[in-house]
Amino acid sequence: MAESSDEYVYGKGVPMVVRPPGAGVFDKLLENIRYKGQLIARNQKLDSGVAAGFEGLVIGFLFAVIMVGLPIVLSGGL
Repeated sequence: MAESSDEYVYGKGVPMVVRPPGAGVFDKLLENIRYKGQLIARNQKLDSGVAAGFEGLVIGFLFAVIMVGLPIVLSGGL
C-alpha cells in the first residue's frame, strides 16, 4: 500500500480522475466569456449615463431660461 497520501496506487479501488481532461480549455473559455460580459456591462452603463446626462443638461438649460426669462417677460421688460 502507499506510504503517503501523495502517492497513487494503480489497479486497486475505484478509479478516479486526477485532473479532468480539457479543464484548461474550459477555464480559458470561461475567463474569456466573463471578460466580455464585463466589457458589455461597462459599455451599457456608460451609454446610459451619457444619455441621461445629456437629457439632464437640456432640461436644466430650459428650466434656467424659463426662470430668468419669465420674470423679465412678466415685468414688461421686453
